[in-house]
Amino acid sequence: MSQNSAEFPQLKSVFPSVKMKIAVLGATGQTGQYLVNQALQQGHAVTAIVRNPGKLTVQHEKLKVVEGNIFSEDSLKLHFQGQDAVISCLGFPASFLSGVTGYTLSMRAAVSAMREAKVNRIITMTSWYTDPNSGTQSSYLIRFLLLPMIRSVLSNMFEMEHFLKKTQDVNWTVVRPPGLKNLPATGKEFLTHEGYFVPDSNGLPVGSAVGRGDVARFMLFLLNTDVWFNKAVAITTKNE
Repeated sequence: MSQNSAEFPQLKSVFPSVKMKIAVLGATGQTGQYLVNQALQQGHAVTAIVRNPGKLTVQHEKLKVVEGNIFSEDSLKLHFQGQDAVISCLGFPASFLSGVTGYTLSMRAAVSAMREAKVNRIITMTSWYTDPNSGTQSSYLIRFLLLPMIRSVLSNMFEMEHFLKKTQDVNWTVVRPPGLKNLPATGKEFLTHEGYFVPDSNGLPVGSAVGRGDVARFMLFLLNTDVWFNKAVAITTKNE
């Protein structure tokens, strides 16, 4: 692995678990539901900000489900008050006609609301290959079939990443997973790289898809470390 790559074994045994108050965006999505459940299991207090509260069926004494507008600074500011961190699992579908804007618009609203509410930590997720030139070493099918199909999504993710890189007063981390599988968390080690994918010793992408539960596990791990402050980290899990 390169100098900027690392392996993280059993995360909870390496870093102490600090109980926090977390505002979660995208809590009703597939990754968001894994994250909410894991956060509650770890003892965090979770405020899930959703468009339709009825879609989140989890009930827990430390879970507060509120209706909010992810594109409205005023709406988010109300629910960010008193939080220690914001975690965004928001996702938006590809669009071939009008383009995708949800990532940038929601992040601009979230960062503005965080400033007003005096919250300075946000963790969000994008994907491998957000840079248009970063997929040249990927497989033929990914490079010429998959990436063109989702380029509208990747382009807006890339714009959001650049917006965060210019944000000096908020501690942010972008988590870049590869393909996502709707699977729960495992005990697998993570491979990480400060880049647009995780390379092997030859610079070629290693790994293909990660369970959404493991992505949620890594995002929650970031609450207890400053290793990836103001950085974007590509992740995958290590094969047994």
